[in-house]
Amino acid sequence: MGILSIALMVADHRQHHIETIRSIISVVVYPIQYLVNLPIAATEWMGDSLSSRETLREENERLRMQHLLFKAQLQKLASLKVENIRLRELMQSSKKVGENVLIAELLAVDLDPFSRQIVINKGANDNIYMGQPVLDAEGIMGQIVHVGPFSSTAMLLTDSNHAIPVLVNRNGLRAIVVGTGAPDQLDIPYLPNSADITVGDLLTSSSLGGRFPPDYPVARIIGINFDPTQPYATVTAEPIALLERSQEVLLVWPAEKIATTEDEDRNAANKPDLKNNVTNAP
Repeated sequence: MGILSIALMVADHRQHHIETIRSIISVVVYPIQYLVNLPIAATEWMGDSLSSRETLREENERLRMQHLLFKAQLQKLASLKVENIRLRELMQSSKKVGENVLIAELLAVDLDPFSRQIVINKGANDNIYMGQPVLDAEGIMGQIVHVGPFSSTAMLLTDSNHAIPVLVNRNGLRAIVVGTGAPDQLDIPYLPNSADITVGDLLTSSSLGGRFPPDYPVARIIGINFDPTQPYATVTAEPIALLERSQEVLLVWPAEKIATTEDEDRNAANKPDLKNNVTNAP
């Protein structure tokens, strides 16, 4: 048997007589090899597919968050932030233009038809504070009115108890925007009939009161009624922020708030410990 095998090997090596037989055998064996390797190949394919899908999901989530932050930063272009900074530099003054922000997600929405409030998943453990401004990717949404350890409640611009000082971006005219309780309408009271204001004017936040960071979009004028028999015009606006559709919000620490907090921490660190400095009288 060994001699026969050696003879066949020599004949195949020199004259390739067994090549045809080998080809026939490979054709017959191929389906068996395919079936044997099929579970391994399927497992590898599923693993690669799941891994690629998870990677794409994580990348999509990361890009979505970056898009939200970038849109929030671009809001200031509408209020000519660059021009304001240049003018302040000419006046030999300085102003911080960046604010710290934190992304939060909505947990619940107040179902009271006369109340416009939302609950978010950030609280005191994340250094959230009362009155903190809340934004989305388009503009200011409102402010924090209640802070818990792990969640907070924000009052939206359209709540009837909310008011925010604003400027007409076109000419710097000061005004107050108040909520009406309606989901898409705001009022601007106490504007005289002679006020320089037109439909389409953009209203941006002002620094009056020190609560909201300046120059963020708040609302746009959609209706004006000048009645000569009344001392003030009837002016309505719609919020820029997507109050009824946003799923994520931005919590903002204005530059002034950051500076105040740093000063308080510095003063607390430098304050002497009176209890340790008390000496016993003889």
